[in-house]
Parts: sequence; C-alpha cells; structure tokens
Amino acid sequence: MTTTEKTAERLLGALTAAAELFTVELGRELGLYRALRGARLTPPELARTAGIDARYAREWLEQQAAAGLLTASATAGADPDQRRFALSEEVAAVLLDETGPAYLGTAGQFALGLGLTFPAVTEAFRTGSGVSYADYGRHLRHGIAAFNRPMFTHQLTGEWLPAVPEVDRRLRATPGARVLDLGCGLGHSSVALALAYPAITVRGVDLDENSVAEARRNAAAAGVADRVSFTVGDAAGPAGPDVDLVTIFEALHDMADPVGVLAAARAALTEGGSVFVGDELVADEFTAPAGEMERLQYAFSVLHCLPATRAEGSADANGTVLRAPTMLGWARAAGFAQAEVLDIPHDFWRFYRMRG
Repeated sequence: MTTTEKTAERLLGALTAAAELFTVELGRELGLYRALRGARLTPPELARTAGIDARYAREWLEQQAAAGLLTASATAGADPDQRRFALSEEVAAVLLDETGPAYLGTAGQFALGLGLTFPAVTEAFRTGSGVSYADYGRHLRHGIAAFNRPMFTHQLTGEWLPAVPEVDRRLRATPGARVLDLGCGLGHSSVALALAYPAITVRGVDLDENSVAEARRNAAAAGVADRVSFTVGDAAGPAGPDVDLVTIFEALHDMADPVGVLAAARAALTEGGSVFVGDELVADEFTAPAGEMERLQYAFSVLHCLPATRAEGSADANGTVLRAPTMLGWARAAGFAQAEVLDIPHDFWRFYRMRG
C-alpha cells in the first residue's frame, strides 16, 4: 500500500471514529444507554422509556449495533421495530460507570466540546489571540472532569500519595493538616483527598467560576463541605501560609505563569511541606512520528490547551505536551531545592514532588 493510500485509509478511519463518538455522546446525553442497561428493548420500547422519537430510536440502535456497542436479535426477515437490542455489562462499565476504573463515556463530550469551539480556535490561529476556558463550555468542562474522576477515586489516595510515604503519613497523622488543590476543576480531586484523610482540610482554587460552583455542589453531595472549600482565583496569587501539601493535577501545563504558580505554592508551604504534581506522560524530547498518546496530547493542545492558555495573555504558553525537563526547569526557577520525578507507573500522567 502506498503512503497516499495509507493516509487516505487513516483519515477515513478517523472520520468513522469521530462520527461514532458523536453518536456515543447522543446516547449518553439522551439517557439511551441508561435505559438499555439490564433490558433488551425494541426501538418503540426505547423511545417510550427515554422519551424520544421512535424512528430516531431505531436508527440509533441499528447504528450502535453496527458499531459493535450493542447486540441485536436475529435480523433476517425481521420487522425492524421488533428487533431487540441489548447493552452488555462490559460495555456499560465503559459508558456509564462514572467512578469505575474503565469509564470513558466522556470521550464523546471531549469531541463535541472541541467541535463546538472550532470556529473560535480557527480565528485565534489567525490573530494570535486565545479562547478562554469558559468559552469551551460544559462539554469540555465535564469531559475533562469525568475523564479524571475515576483516577482520583481509585488511585489518588490509594496509589499515588501512598507512593510518597512521608506525605501520606503527614496527612494521616497531622490533625488539621492543610491541602491546597490548585486548578481543582469540578473538585473531584479535593473531595477524594478529604474522604481519604478525615483529619485534613482542603481548599481548591480554579479560575473558572462555573467549575468552582459545581465543585461546591460536589463537595456537599459527598458530605465533606465542612472541610473542603473552593475559591475562584489565580493559582499564582498568594495562597496563605502553613500548607502541608499543594497538589496540581493535569493543570500546570494550562497555567499562564507556571513558574509563578510554583513559586506561590512554595511560599505557602509549612516546614516539611511538599508540592505534588501530576501532568502529562510524554517523551522527554520531541520525536516524529510520535506514539498514540503523544499524538492525542498534541491534538488536544492545538485545539484546546494552547488557545486556553493564550487567552490568559501568557508569554509562556506551554500547551498540553509538558516534558519532564521543562517541568523540572520550572521547579528550579521557582526556587525549589529539591524536585524529582516520582516512580509511580501510570498510563497517562507523570508525577513530580517538589520541596525545600
């Protein structure tokens, strides 16, 4: 196969995948997957259960079965409105279980959020301006939060922080230990910290007002609002003294002044405190062609992270691809005496600890 043919085949495959992502988001948004869980429904039954039009229900069900996401009863000579469609538990875990380790129902939200903002990104490329995080809307806001939530639920306090025993012990043994969660988004990391460490208080900070409002609701729903608070603010601003731990999860690469953020975090630490960062797992140097994960990070950087950072007027707009040497250089510039890459295996993120 020639390079021309391979490229054409690749783009056709990408078009199929993109279109199917939108149909996944349609099913999630309309509650169609929820209606199918534990049931084998015909198109008219799904239409009644989910409150949608029956003809659209049939087309969506057939498309989902053709894509391999649903199973269908025998089709030969059957009345199409009498076919029954089912959602297996294995697929449901990926599409519906929002705190489960396999959840990726957020993928369609990502795609839709990027698509809706595409005209603004195109204009930003022409002018050199940016697109604010708020302008990306609820699909990106929820997509990012939903993608990271299972990791915060299962790994943040079960794997990541215990891999740094000194930090884990400090949060367990110090009554009233204070944690500052910068770039907290919808607050799932802050809530997970408070649930795992009952003696601590957590303050989350984020520039996006909508995210902070939702984070407050999430903390209340989890029953930790008495120990978890959220502030709309710049992560590079004064954070207050005597913080035992500062966390920054998949947010530092989006910040307009990363060195300033780390310097402010350092100034907030009490004696023996640490800054713990989780950010993208990418190669230490640019390579082309790159692996699949780095391709994803670069695409997201072009369409979201770089424009969102440029909207803050940043002279140091890194984009999604935050390489370890860059991160460690920022830590040194912020004045940390010690900065290290932690040996915590992960499919998506690399972890860092800074102190001193």
